Amino acid sequence: MKIAAFSADGDRRLGVVADDGIWPLPAGSDVLELLAATPGERAQAEARARRSGTPLALGDITLLAPLKPPTIRDFVTFEAHVEGMTGGNIKPEWYEAPFFYFSNANAVVATGEDVPVPPGCVDLDFELEVAAVIGKAGRDLPVEDAGGHIAAFTIFNDWSARDIGRREGRLGLGLSKCKDGASTVGPWLVTADELEPYRKGDRYDLELVASVNGVPLGRDTLANMSWSFAEMVAYAARGAWVSPGDLLASGTCRWGCLAELWGRRGRQDPPPLKPGDEVTLQVQGVGTVTNRVVEGAPPHPVPAARPGSRAAAAEAGR
Repeated sequence: MKIAAFSADGDRRLGVVADDGIWPLPAGSDVLELLAATPGERAQAEARARRSGTPLALGDITLLAPLKPPTIRDFVTFEAHVEGMTGGNIKPEWYEAPFFYFSNANAVVATGEDVPVPPGCVDLDFELEVAAVIGKAGRDLPVEDAGGHIAAFTIFNDWSARDIGRREGRLGLGLSKCKDGASTVGPWLVTADELEPYRKGDRYDLELVASVNGVPLGRDTLANMSWSFAEMVAYAARGAWVSPGDLLASGTCRWGCLAELWGRRGRQDPPPLKPGDEVTLQVQGVGTVTNRVVEGAPPHPVPAARPGSRAAAAEAGR
């Protein structure tokens, strides 16, 4: 099942994507309940939707982000991407476990929405990723069980303010404001059973393509992940809960962002995104998301740090 959210007369509704249209589900349908349902229960829900009316054409509706995740864990699982970003100097710690950071769950946008340049950002970038969505809660899960907690997959675009990130990186505290502006989730959720035909061992052989203004940057396959989604879930659930609706993103694929190309070429080619640019991400078996970059707000100034306790203590000791 492909589960979409859309706007109808100002209300948020859910529907089933099929036959180039959306079959509306009953008002009040809950996406987390659909994700927790069995494939048979979802098939029954789709059959009821098909009997109850006619489909809406995709071109006649406004898609919304298919869910508001309680948390977003963004992993870094493509070795080729890390190699390009670091000039081949991958830290040995990267190979030890699937590293992730938490992103802003309140910054989710849908396909078709404009994405403003973050205040003060000069080097705006995108990142082509695929995300798993948790359907069943769990904690301290072995890998062989962890995959069963995944209900669906979707496209994830981790918009990144690279210049802000470089400054943050010097503090050694991880990424924060550079990932705070927007994350595209969509165009809908594809339940895990729909991707079984693409399975290749414990991975999914899905073609990934990122384009800027209609020009493809390159192609990769999701099968090139260095960890499977089940392994990512097991690591996320180590000493912590994963809960329904939680989103676990794969990290950027090879050729899936501008900064990787900058690292490989030693220059900003192609250039950073600017207002008017359009970014399109395609994932085989899942769909396509497109967003246009627009002018953002200017940054309101924040003062530099004031003298703190160390300065006060030193002054008192004189």
